[in-house]
Amino acid sequence: MFGGSSVETVEDRAASAGDHAQPPQLSRRLGRADLRAVPETRRALRELLRHWGRPGRSDIAELLTSELVTNAIVHTDREALVTATVGPDGLRVEVRDFVARLPRPRVPAADDGTNGRGLILVESLADAWGVRAHGVGKAVWFELDADAA
Repeated sequence: MFGGSSVETVEDRAASAGDHAQPPQLSRRLGRADLRAVPETRRALRELLRHWGRPGRSDIAELLTSELVTNAIVHTDREALVTATVGPDGLRVEVRDFVARLPRPRVPAADDGTNGRGLILVESLADAWGVRAHGVGKAVWFELDADAA
């Protein structure tokens, strides 16, 4: 459906359309089972957020985005779409996939290694997060306030 991963920012679209009123945004299509998309998305998000928020906020945004992107790639075996939007109140990141099964935070067993902690991190570190159903699939999202401690 999507093919590979690609990055297009709102600034790119706005410059070509002559409209500079839209908020800065990252939009990336993630290919099926393309784990290379995780570090690529982190780099693109780091660039988007280079002048955003208090110290450490962009690091949290990268970590949480990595978790959602990894979950979408590993647990759905389908393509996905990640969108990060910087607005006046903060950052919203949304990862949409095309599988209806809803994610659930779970406390991993001690012998699970590092697996199963992604949504617990999102729940712990995000200012807000949730899951929104779509006609086909769902979007898992989080928000961070730029000025929160």
